[in-house]
Amino acid sequence: MRTSRLSRTATMATAVALGAALALGTAGTAQAGCYGSAISPTTAASLDKAYTFLDQAMDVHGSGSTLRLPQSYTGGYFTSINFVSSFTYDDALTIMAYLERGNGNDISRARTLGDTLLYAQEHDPIGDGRLRSSYQPDPFITADGTPYIGSASSYSGNMAWAGLAFAHLYADTGVRKYLTAALTCANWIQSHSYDTRGVPGYTGGRDADNNPLTFKATEHNIDIGAFFHVLATLSGNSTWETRSRTAFDFVHSMWDPTGHKFWTGTNTDGVTTNYNPVPEDVQTWAFLATKDDTYQASIDWVRNNLSATDNGFSGVSFSNASTAKVWFEGSAHLLAAYYARNATGDASRASTLLSSLQAAQAGAPNTDGNAIVAASSDGLDTGYGDTYYASRHTGATAWYALAAEQADPFVLDPDETQWR
Repeated sequence: MRTSRLSRTATMATAVALGAALALGTAGTAQAGCYGSAISPTTAASLDKAYTFLDQAMDVHGSGSTLRLPQSYTGGYFTSINFVSSFTYDDALTIMAYLERGNGNDISRARTLGDTLLYAQEHDPIGDGRLRSSYQPDPFITADGTPYIGSASSYSGNMAWAGLAFAHLYADTGVRKYLTAALTCANWIQSHSYDTRGVPGYTGGRDADNNPLTFKATEHNIDIGAFFHVLATLSGNSTWETRSRTAFDFVHSMWDPTGHKFWTGTNTDGVTTNYNPVPEDVQTWAFLATKDDTYQASIDWVRNNLSATDNGFSGVSFSNASTAKVWFEGSAHLLAAYYARNATGDASRASTLLSSLQAAQAGAPNTDGNAIVAASSDGLDTGYGDTYYASRHTGATAWYALAAEQADPFVLDPDETQWR
Protein backbone atom coordinates (compact mmCIF):
# COMPACT_ATOMS: atom_id res chain seq x y z
CA MET A 1 0.00 0.00 0.00
CA ARG A 2 2.05 2.88 -1.23
CA THR A 3 0.96 6.36 -2.15
CA SER A 4 0.01 6.09 -5.81
CA ARG A 5 -3.53 7.21 -5.02
CA LEU A 6 -2.17 10.58 -3.91
CA SER A 7 -1.56 11.59 -7.51
CA ARG A 8 -5.27 11.14 -8.18
CA THR A 9 -6.33 13.30 -5.24
CA ALA A 10 -3.61 15.91 -5.19
CA THR A 11 -6.18 18.70 -5.42
CA MET A 12 -7.37 17.66 -1.97
CA ALA A 13 -4.20 18.85 -0.23
CA THR A 14 -1.46 21.39 -0.59
CA ALA A 15 0.75 20.40 -3.49
CA VAL A 16 4.06 21.08 -1.82
CA ALA A 17 6.81 18.49 -2.09
CA LEU A 18 8.27 17.19 1.13
CA GLY A 19 12.05 17.43 1.20
CA ALA A 20 14.47 14.58 1.54
CA ALA A 21 13.51 12.09 4.24
CA LEU A 22 15.57 12.25 7.41
CA ALA A 23 16.75 9.08 9.08
CA LEU A 24 16.06 9.27 12.80
CA GLY A 25 18.74 7.60 14.87
CA THR A 26 18.80 3.87 15.41
CA ALA A 27 17.05 1.13 13.49
CA GLY A 28 14.29 0.81 16.08
CA THR A 29 13.10 4.41 15.75
CA ALA A 30 10.75 6.02 13.29
CA GLN A 31 11.92 6.94 9.81
CA ALA A 32 10.83 10.30 8.48
CA GLY A 33 8.36 9.63 5.72
CA CYS A 34 8.43 10.62 2.07
CA TYR A 35 4.71 10.99 1.48
CA GLY A 36 4.42 12.53 -1.98
CA SER A 37 3.54 15.96 -3.24
CA ALA A 38 -0.10 15.90 -2.08
CA ILE A 39 0.95 15.91 1.58
CA SER A 40 1.87 19.27 3.10
CA PRO A 41 4.98 19.61 5.26
CA THR A 42 2.74 20.17 8.30
CA THR A 43 0.87 16.93 7.71
CA ALA A 44 4.08 15.06 6.90
CA ALA A 45 5.52 16.12 10.26
CA SER A 46 2.30 15.07 12.00
CA LEU A 47 2.39 11.70 10.24
CA ASP A 48 5.97 11.11 11.32
CA LYS A 49 4.83 11.68 14.90
CA ALA A 50 1.96 9.22 14.47
CA TYR A 51 4.36 6.55 13.21
CA THR A 52 6.68 7.30 16.12
CA PHE A 53 3.84 6.41 18.48
CA LEU A 54 3.09 3.20 16.57
CA ASP A 55 6.79 2.26 16.68
CA GLN A 56 7.00 2.91 20.40
CA ALA A 57 3.81 0.95 21.11
CA MET A 58 5.10 -1.98 19.08
CA ASP A 59 8.48 -2.06 20.81
CA VAL A 60 7.36 -2.18 24.45
CA HIS A 61 7.80 -5.96 24.59
CA GLY A 62 10.45 -6.60 21.95
CA SER A 63 12.34 -5.31 18.95
CA GLY A 64 13.49 -6.38 15.52
CA SER A 65 11.77 -9.52 14.25
CA THR A 66 10.64 -10.70 17.70
CA LEU A 67 6.99 -11.71 17.55
CA ARG A 68 4.98 -9.17 19.50
CA LEU A 69 1.81 -7.09 19.55
CA PRO A 70 1.31 -3.49 20.68
CA GLN A 71 -1.01 -2.62 23.53
CA SER A 72 -4.06 -0.98 21.93
CA TYR A 73 -4.80 1.67 24.57
CA THR A 74 -2.34 3.48 26.83
CA GLY A 75 -2.67 6.32 29.28
CA GLY A 76 -5.60 7.72 31.20
CA TYR A 77 -8.37 5.38 32.30
CA PHE A 78 -6.77 2.23 30.91
CA THR A 79 -3.61 2.78 32.92
CA SER A 80 -5.70 3.06 36.08
CA ILE A 81 -7.20 -0.41 35.53
CA ASN A 82 -4.02 -1.97 34.10
CA PHE A 83 -5.75 -2.85 30.82
CA VAL A 84 -3.09 -3.95 28.33
CA SER A 85 -4.91 -5.96 25.64
CA SER A 86 -3.95 -5.81 21.97
CA PHE A 87 -7.01 -5.92 19.71
CA THR A 88 -6.72 -7.80 16.42
CA TYR A 89 -8.61 -5.04 14.59
CA ASP A 90 -6.12 -2.44 15.80
CA ASP A 91 -3.19 -4.67 14.85
CA ALA A 92 -4.57 -5.13 11.34
CA LEU A 93 -4.91 -1.37 10.93
CA THR A 94 -1.35 -0.85 12.18
CA ILE A 95 -0.05 -3.33 9.59
CA MET A 96 -1.84 -1.48 6.81
CA ALA A 97 -0.63 1.91 8.03
CA TYR A 98 2.96 0.68 7.95
CA LEU A 99 2.47 -0.70 4.45
CA GLU A 100 0.95 2.58 3.29
CA ARG A 101 3.99 4.70 4.18
CA GLY A 102 6.19 1.83 3.09
CA ASN A 103 9.68 2.78 4.24
CA GLY A 104 12.01 -0.18 4.59
CA ASN A 105 11.61 -0.22 8.35
CA ASP A 106 7.83 0.08 7.93
CA ILE A 107 7.69 -3.04 5.77
CA SER A 108 9.75 -4.95 8.33
CA ARG A 109 7.41 -3.87 11.11
CA ALA A 110 4.32 -4.77 9.08
CA ARG A 111 5.75 -8.21 8.41
CA THR A 112 6.60 -8.75 12.08
CA LEU A 113 3.06 -7.87 13.13
CA GLY A 114 1.69 -10.06 10.36
CA ASP A 115 3.91 -12.94 11.46
CA THR A 116 2.65 -12.49 15.01
CA LEU A 117 -0.99 -12.73 13.95
CA LEU A 118 -0.07 -15.70 11.77
CA TYR A 119 1.48 -17.38 14.82
CA ALA A 120 -1.73 -16.76 16.76
CA GLN A 121 -3.77 -18.26 13.94
CA GLU A 122 -1.58 -21.35 13.62
CA HIS A 123 -1.30 -21.99 17.37
CA ASP A 124 -4.84 -21.28 18.53
CA PRO A 125 -6.15 -23.86 21.02
CA ILE A 126 -9.15 -24.66 18.81
CA GLY A 127 -6.99 -24.71 15.72
CA ASP A 128 -9.59 -24.02 13.03
CA GLY A 129 -8.01 -20.86 11.60
CA ARG A 130 -9.69 -18.36 13.86
CA LEU A 131 -8.16 -15.27 15.42
CA ARG A 132 -9.44 -13.94 18.73
CA SER A 133 -10.71 -10.43 19.38
CA SER A 134 -7.68 -9.59 21.50
CA TYR A 135 -4.45 -10.97 22.91
CA GLN A 136 -2.34 -10.10 25.93
CA PRO A 137 1.07 -8.84 24.81
CA ASP A 138 3.22 -9.88 27.78
CA PRO A 139 3.96 -12.66 27.27
CA PHE A 140 2.33 -13.09 23.87
CA ILE A 141 3.41 -16.74 23.71
CA THR A 142 2.50 -18.81 26.78
CA ALA A 143 4.41 -21.75 28.26
CA ASP A 144 2.52 -24.31 26.14
CA GLY A 145 3.15 -22.39 22.92
CA THR A 146 -0.37 -21.03 22.51
CA PRO A 147 -0.99 -17.28 22.26
CA TYR A 148 -2.06 -15.47 25.41
CA ILE A 149 -5.72 -14.84 24.59
CA GLY A 150 -7.42 -11.74 25.97
CA SER A 151 -10.98 -11.71 24.64
CA ALA A 152 -11.70 -15.18 23.27
CA SER A 153 -14.49 -14.18 20.88
CA SER A 154 -13.92 -14.36 17.13
CA TYR A 155 -15.97 -11.77 15.28
CA SER A 156 -16.35 -12.16 11.54
CA GLY A 157 -15.55 -8.48 11.01
CA ASN A 158 -12.27 -8.76 12.91
CA MET A 159 -11.42 -11.85 10.90
CA ALA A 160 -12.02 -9.85 7.73
CA TRP A 161 -9.79 -7.01 8.91
CA ALA A 162 -7.00 -9.46 9.73
CA GLY A 163 -7.58 -11.03 6.33
CA LEU A 164 -7.28 -7.64 4.64
CA ALA A 165 -4.00 -7.04 6.46
CA PHE A 166 -2.66 -10.42 5.32
CA ALA A 167 -3.87 -9.71 1.79
CA HIS A 168 -2.10 -6.35 1.65
CA LEU A 169 1.04 -7.98 3.04
CA TYR A 170 0.95 -10.52 0.23
CA ALA A 171 0.24 -7.86 -2.39
CA ASP A 172 3.16 -5.74 -1.18
CA THR A 173 5.74 -8.47 -0.52
CA GLY A 174 4.77 -11.43 -2.68
CA VAL A 175 5.36 -13.73 0.32
CA ARG A 176 2.84 -16.51 -0.15
CA LYS A 177 2.33 -17.40 3.52
CA TYR A 178 0.34 -14.18 3.86
CA LEU A 179 -2.04 -15.21 1.08
CA THR A 180 -2.42 -18.58 2.78
CA ALA A 181 -3.25 -16.82 6.07
CA ALA A 182 -5.78 -14.60 4.31
CA LEU A 183 -7.44 -17.63 2.72
CA THR A 184 -7.57 -19.31 6.13
CA CYS A 185 -9.39 -16.27 7.54
CA ALA A 186 -11.79 -16.27 4.60
CA ASN A 187 -12.58 -19.95 4.87
CA TRP A 188 -13.25 -19.57 8.60
CA ILE A 189 -15.69 -16.73 7.89
CA GLN A 190 -17.45 -18.75 5.20
CA SER A 191 -17.69 -21.85 7.40
CA HIS A 192 -18.77 -20.11 10.60
CA SER A 193 -20.73 -17.01 9.51
CA TYR A 194 -22.51 -17.58 6.20
CA ASP A 195 -26.25 -17.32 6.79
CA THR A 196 -29.28 -17.69 4.52
CA ARG A 197 -31.98 -16.43 6.88
CA GLY A 198 -33.68 -13.40 5.33
CA VAL A 199 -31.29 -11.64 2.98
CA PRO A 200 -28.22 -13.90 2.82
CA GLY A 201 -25.06 -12.53 4.37
CA TYR A 202 -22.64 -13.16 7.20
CA THR A 203 -23.35 -13.32 10.93
CA GLY A 204 -21.23 -12.05 13.80
CA GLY A 205 -19.01 -15.11 14.30
CA ARG A 206 -18.44 -16.80 17.66
CA ASP A 207 -18.60 -15.49 21.21
CA ALA A 208 -16.01 -16.20 23.90
CA ASP A 209 -17.63 -19.57 24.65
CA ASN A 210 -17.65 -20.51 20.94
CA ASN A 211 -21.40 -20.02 20.64
CA PRO A 212 -22.69 -18.66 17.31
CA LEU A 213 -23.42 -14.94 17.14
CA THR A 214 -26.54 -14.96 15.00
CA PHE A 215 -27.06 -11.26 14.23
CA LYS A 216 -25.91 -9.90 10.88
CA ALA A 217 -24.03 -6.59 11.15
CA THR A 218 -23.82 -4.14 8.27
CA GLU A 219 -20.29 -3.30 9.36
CA HIS A 220 -19.12 -6.92 9.32
CA ASN A 221 -20.59 -7.46 5.87
CA ILE A 222 -18.82 -4.37 4.53
CA ASP A 223 -15.55 -5.75 5.92
CA ILE A 224 -16.20 -9.20 4.48
CA GLY A 225 -17.36 -7.91 1.11
CA ALA A 226 -14.21 -5.83 0.72
CA PHE A 227 -11.95 -8.63 1.94
CA PHE A 228 -13.45 -11.26 -0.35
CA HIS A 229 -13.23 -8.90 -3.34
CA VAL A 230 -9.52 -8.32 -2.70
CA LEU A 231 -9.02 -12.04 -2.16
CA ALA A 232 -10.69 -12.88 -5.48
CA THR A 233 -8.14 -10.65 -7.22
CA LEU A 234 -5.13 -12.03 -5.37
CA SER A 235 -6.12 -15.70 -5.52
CA GLY A 236 -7.64 -15.72 -8.99
CA ASN A 237 -10.60 -17.65 -7.56
CA SER A 238 -13.88 -16.07 -8.69
CA THR A 239 -15.79 -17.88 -5.94
CA TRP A 240 -14.61 -15.19 -3.56
CA GLU A 241 -16.09 -12.52 -5.82
CA THR A 242 -19.45 -14.29 -5.71
CA ARG A 243 -19.25 -14.37 -1.93
CA SER A 244 -18.22 -10.72 -1.88
CA ARG A 245 -21.38 -9.84 -3.79
CA THR A 246 -23.43 -11.78 -1.22
CA ALA A 247 -21.99 -9.65 1.58
CA PHE A 248 -22.48 -6.41 -0.33
CA ASP A 249 -26.05 -7.39 -1.28
CA PHE A 250 -26.78 -7.71 2.42
CA VAL A 251 -25.20 -4.30 3.00
CA HIS A 252 -27.46 -2.82 0.33
CA SER A 253 -30.50 -4.38 2.02
CA MET A 254 -29.67 -2.24 5.06
CA TRP A 255 -29.73 1.00 3.03
CA ASP A 256 -32.42 3.48 4.07
CA PRO A 257 -33.25 5.34 0.83
CA THR A 258 -35.38 7.89 2.65
CA GLY A 259 -32.87 8.81 5.32
CA HIS A 260 -29.83 8.25 3.07
CA LYS A 261 -28.08 6.11 5.65
CA PHE A 262 -27.43 2.50 6.64
CA TRP A 263 -29.08 0.69 9.50
CA THR A 264 -26.83 -1.21 11.90
CA GLY A 265 -27.90 -4.70 10.72
CA THR A 266 -30.32 -7.35 11.98
CA ASN A 267 -31.36 -8.70 15.33
CA THR A 268 -30.37 -12.22 16.35
CA ASP A 269 -33.06 -13.73 14.11
CA GLY A 270 -30.98 -12.64 11.12
CA VAL A 271 -34.04 -11.05 9.52
CA THR A 272 -35.49 -8.20 11.60
CA THR A 273 -33.75 -4.89 11.03
CA ASN A 274 -32.04 -3.31 14.04
CA TYR A 275 -32.83 0.39 13.74
CA ASN A 276 -31.03 1.75 16.81
CA PRO A 277 -28.49 3.06 17.23
CA VAL A 278 -27.21 4.25 13.85
CA PRO A 279 -23.40 4.10 13.78
CA GLU A 280 -20.87 6.23 11.92
CA ASP A 281 -18.57 3.54 10.60
CA VAL A 282 -20.98 1.83 8.22
CA GLN A 283 -21.86 5.15 6.59
CA THR A 284 -18.30 5.97 5.56
CA TRP A 285 -17.00 2.44 5.12
CA ALA A 286 -19.74 1.43 2.68
CA PHE A 287 -18.62 4.13 0.27
CA LEU A 288 -14.91 3.48 0.83
CA ALA A 289 -15.41 -0.24 0.15
CA THR A 290 -17.65 0.05 -2.91
CA LYS A 291 -17.41 3.60 -4.36
CA ASP A 292 -21.12 3.18 -5.09
CA ASP A 293 -22.49 6.62 -5.98
CA THR A 294 -25.71 5.87 -4.10
CA TYR A 295 -23.78 5.69 -0.85
CA GLN A 296 -22.22 9.14 -1.19
CA ALA A 297 -25.22 10.52 0.66
CA SER A 298 -24.40 8.53 3.79
CA ILE A 299 -21.19 10.56 4.14
CA ASP A 300 -23.32 13.70 4.36
CA TRP A 301 -25.61 11.96 6.85
CA VAL A 302 -22.62 11.57 9.17
CA ARG A 303 -21.75 15.25 8.92
CA ASN A 304 -25.34 16.36 9.45
CA ASN A 305 -26.25 13.96 12.26
CA LEU A 306 -23.11 12.91 14.13
CA SER A 307 -21.01 16.08 14.30
CA ALA A 308 -19.66 16.63 17.80
CA THR A 309 -17.71 19.27 19.68
CA ASP A 310 -16.18 18.62 23.09
CA ASN A 311 -13.24 19.81 25.14
CA GLY A 312 -12.22 22.24 22.40
CA PHE A 313 -12.16 19.59 19.65
CA SER A 314 -14.54 18.94 16.77
CA GLY A 315 -15.28 15.90 14.65
CA VAL A 316 -17.92 13.17 14.75
CA SER A 317 -19.19 10.78 17.39
CA PHE A 318 -19.65 7.01 17.30
CA SER A 319 -23.41 6.86 16.74
CA ASN A 320 -26.62 8.80 17.17
CA ALA A 321 -26.87 7.45 20.72
CA SER A 322 -24.80 10.44 21.81
CA THR A 323 -22.98 13.28 20.09
CA ALA A 324 -21.61 14.75 23.30
CA LYS A 325 -18.01 13.70 22.61
CA VAL A 326 -15.71 13.31 19.61
CA TRP A 327 -14.65 9.85 18.43
CA PHE A 328 -11.38 10.59 16.68
CA GLU A 329 -11.21 7.30 14.81
CA GLY A 330 -14.59 8.13 13.29
CA SER A 331 -13.27 11.54 12.30
CA ALA A 332 -10.48 9.76 10.43
CA HIS A 333 -13.06 7.54 8.67
CA LEU A 334 -14.87 10.66 7.52
CA LEU A 335 -11.62 12.27 6.40
CA ALA A 336 -10.81 9.22 4.26
CA ALA A 337 -14.33 9.31 2.79
CA TYR A 338 -14.01 12.99 1.87
CA TYR A 339 -10.74 12.31 0.08
CA ALA A 340 -12.23 9.32 -1.75
CA ARG A 341 -15.43 11.12 -2.80
CA ASN A 342 -13.78 14.45 -3.73
CA ALA A 343 -17.13 16.18 -4.29
CA THR A 344 -17.69 19.92 -4.27
CA GLY A 345 -16.82 21.23 -0.82
CA ASP A 346 -15.02 18.07 0.29
CA ALA A 347 -11.57 19.66 0.03
CA SER A 348 -12.54 22.33 2.55
CA ARG A 349 -14.27 19.81 4.80
CA ALA A 350 -11.25 17.52 4.69
CA SER A 351 -8.91 20.39 5.54
CA THR A 352 -11.00 21.32 8.59
CA LEU A 353 -11.19 17.72 9.78
CA LEU A 354 -7.48 17.14 9.23
CA SER A 355 -6.66 20.24 11.28
CA SER A 356 -8.94 19.05 14.09
CA LEU A 357 -7.24 15.65 14.19
CA GLN A 358 -3.83 17.29 14.27
CA ALA A 359 -5.00 19.56 17.09
CA ALA A 360 -6.09 16.46 19.00
CA GLN A 361 -2.73 14.85 18.36
CA ALA A 362 -1.05 17.90 19.87
CA GLY A 363 -3.34 18.69 22.77
CA ALA A 364 -6.08 16.17 23.57
CA PRO A 365 -6.21 14.74 27.11
CA ASN A 366 -3.51 12.10 27.69
CA THR A 367 -1.85 12.62 24.32
CA ASP A 368 1.93 12.38 24.06
CA GLY A 369 2.01 14.70 21.06
CA ASN A 370 2.31 11.72 18.71
CA ALA A 371 -0.76 9.52 19.20
CA ILE A 372 -4.41 10.07 18.45
CA VAL A 373 -6.53 9.38 21.51
CA ALA A 374 -9.78 7.45 21.19
CA ALA A 375 -12.15 10.13 22.51
CA SER A 376 -12.10 13.85 23.27
CA SER A 377 -12.86 13.08 26.92
CA ASP A 378 -13.70 10.02 28.98
CA GLY A 379 -17.11 8.40 28.73
CA LEU A 380 -18.05 8.41 25.03
CA ASP A 381 -21.18 6.24 24.85
CA THR A 382 -21.30 4.12 21.68
CA GLY A 383 -24.90 3.03 22.16
CA TYR A 384 -23.79 -0.61 21.94
CA GLY A 385 -22.77 -1.04 25.57
CA ASP A 386 -19.18 0.08 25.09
CA THR A 387 -17.42 3.24 26.23
CA TYR A 388 -14.45 5.08 24.76
CA TYR A 389 -11.93 7.04 26.79
CA ALA A 390 -9.32 9.71 26.18
CA SER A 391 -6.50 7.18 25.94
CA ARG A 392 -3.83 6.88 23.28
CA HIS A 393 -5.03 4.36 20.72
CA THR A 394 -3.12 2.43 18.07
CA GLY A 395 -6.29 1.94 16.02
CA ALA A 396 -7.24 5.62 15.94
CA THR A 397 -3.64 6.57 15.19
CA ALA A 398 -3.39 4.04 12.35
CA TRP A 399 -6.68 5.25 10.88
CA TYR A 400 -5.41 8.82 11.09
CA ALA A 401 -2.22 7.83 9.24
CA LEU A 402 -4.19 6.05 6.53
CA ALA A 403 -6.67 8.89 6.10
CA ALA A 404 -4.06 11.67 6.15
CA GLU A 405 -2.17 9.79 3.43
CA GLN A 406 -5.45 9.63 1.48
CA ALA A 407 -5.46 5.84 1.63
CA ASP A 408 -8.31 3.35 1.46
CA PRO A 409 -7.58 0.09 3.32
CA PHE A 410 -10.59 -1.66 1.76
CA VAL A 411 -9.06 -1.83 -1.72
CA LEU A 412 -5.81 -2.72 -3.47
CA ASP A 413 -3.60 0.02 -4.84
CA PRO A 414 -2.63 -0.18 -8.52
CA ASP A 415 1.01 -0.43 -7.45
CA GLU A 416 0.49 -3.35 -5.07
CA THR A 417 2.01 -5.68 -7.63
CA GLN A 418 4.55 -7.84 -5.80
CA TRP A 419 2.10 -10.73 -5.85
CA ARG A 420 1.77 -10.81 -9.64
